[in-house]
Amino acid sequence: MKFRLGLTGSIGMGKSTTARLFAERGCVVWDADAAVHRLYSASGAAVAPIGALFPDAIEDGAVSRARLRDIIASDPTALPRIEAAVHPLVRADREDQARRHPGAIGVFDIPLLFETGAESEMDATACVTISPELQRERVLARGTMTEADLDRILSRQMPNDEKCARSDYVIRTDTLEHAAAQVQTVLEDIERRINA
Repeated sequence: MKFRLGLTGSIGMGKSTTARLFAERGCVVWDADAAVHRLYSASGAAVAPIGALFPDAIEDGAVSRARLRDIIASDPTALPRIEAAVHPLVRADREDQARRHPGAIGVFDIPLLFETGAESEMDATACVTISPELQRERVLARGTMTEADLDRILSRQMPNDEKCARSDYVIRTDTLEHAAAQVQTVLEDIERRINA
């Protein structure tokens, strides 16, 4: 790829929408969550290593995310062991994407960009952000998790302010129009950097 942009942001900040805005402008988008789904699916590359660690996590030849959540909740040593097995597979999937699109601007949608050290593989980083109040409102409106679930997820992530401070670009996702305008500005700056 001619340029790699690492896109991050905490849950409910509008990262998926922002990634779509980049894709609509011709960028090749790689999604870490989608990669994990591929790796966990039947015959996916993560099935054997996860199965070796936690045989109960495998159901119908695939990694059961529900069973994995239960294991993580009951065993404090589980998550780091799972991450040690899965993160190298995710990195390999990301590198495969970059190899397949040599002339593209790649946007790598990685929720744990800084937490996993993946920013070192990027040419620049961008963080999506909104107020904590709007974030909480958005996540809880989905109806898929409780406040306690959200708090648990946030406790495992780097604070949003720190992610923003470490990023080359900050994209506010308060409205779709505002986010789209900022994505355009980021891409114009990236083109300048490529052609400098």
